[in-house]
Amino acid sequence: MTRTMPISLWDVSAEERDLEGRLPDGETFDVVIVGGGFTGLSTALHCAEAGLSACVIEANHVGFGGSGRNVGLVNAGIWLPPTQVREKLGATYGPRFLQRFGDGPSMVFDLIEKYQIRCEATRNGTIHAAHAPSGFRDLEARWKEWNSLGEPVDLLGREEISEKIGTHVFHGGLVDHRAGTVNPMGYCRGLARAATAAGATISTGVKVTSLAKSGSGWSVLTDKGNLHAKAVVLGTNAYTDDLWPGLKQTFTMIHYFQLASEPLGERAAHILPERQGLWDTAPVMFSLRKDNEDRLIIGSMGKVLGDKSSGLSQRWARKQLSRLFPDLGDIKFVEAWHGQIAMTPDHLPRIHVLDEGLYTPIGYNGRGITTGTIFGQGIAGLLTGMDPAELPLPMTDVAAVTSAPLMSRFYNIAFTANQFIKGF
Repeated sequence: MTRTMPISLWDVSAEERDLEGRLPDGETFDVVIVGGGFTGLSTALHCAEAGLSACVIEANHVGFGGSGRNVGLVNAGIWLPPTQVREKLGATYGPRFLQRFGDGPSMVFDLIEKYQIRCEATRNGTIHAAHAPSGFRDLEARWKEWNSLGEPVDLLGREEISEKIGTHVFHGGLVDHRAGTVNPMGYCRGLARAATAAGATISTGVKVTSLAKSGSGWSVLTDKGNLHAKAVVLGTNAYTDDLWPGLKQTFTMIHYFQLASEPLGERAAHILPERQGLWDTAPVMFSLRKDNEDRLIIGSMGKVLGDKSSGLSQRWARKQLSRLFPDLGDIKFVEAWHGQIAMTPDHLPRIHVLDEGLYTPIGYNGRGITTGTIFGQGIAGLLTGMDPAELPLPMTDVAAVTSAPLMSRFYNIAFTANQFIKGF
């Protein structure tokens, strides 16, 4: 398969090599997985380790979708505070979900260690920074909840958090010591390498065109040939298309853009000196982190408008960095990209049963690294006889979000306006 332009900084800087493979036309597998991102590759790895024959089919290249465009924050939990998770999932699933997702970063970093995945893994926590006094009050409430559960989360005041970040702009912050950062494409390619070594097959540059029930299994039809499978997993999340009718109407799709600076060396030594990743409490949040080459990667909700050297997004990024770090000076950006996020109305992910032997985890709400890894392990468990009641949340049928197309357009307009207002 001929590669086109890089999709992100991570596509260029990842140490793990890209992996390509041809479709084994006509073969039969225990499970065929559509999508070569965190979900699909975690599913393939855990299935292969459990003795199942697994084949991943990726329309482009490994990590092409949200996985290779991710910010790279390995966060614990989800957007919601623990109380709301328990309220929405109930007395059985609520505590289990919190425990599994709280342990999510450990699962990711354990896989990185086990398979020696080269992905710039740093486990010094992540910072949720308060953009205003109201944001700090929200973080204080979250800290009290996590603290009551015995989790290693610290609430820092304005002066303490300024030492962690290198700016006095924020009103405090929550440091989650469970979390960390990775080069997301490196992690994705490392999962692919591990899955292949365990016996899984990965086919790239192959588009699945339709699925059809066939006896007790499925026929998977593609533009390069056909496969047969006892079970099928759709691991496409925010990049879901019309392969399964109605599935892409189950979430609101939004974009998230990022720009990466040139390596800054000592100029950026005071910025995130412990290399935590950061995101803030503002309604239109932004993120900031530093990679192993001392590039600053800054992002926010919306699409890249312009390119890495000019345009609205570049002006927005310069303005934000100047506001945060006025002594930093002029910044040259070397990469700019955006990806897609699948948002659900209640900010909880889903595991849908689309038909007998057909599953899809979906709606990750911007927490793809841990969610995809956890759900991949869970789906593998289901296919090897695990009781569905042991999943971190109940499996559900598909339910369309009727407002999704309208909300996607609304958010796109709002995020563009935010770049315009803050870029000037």
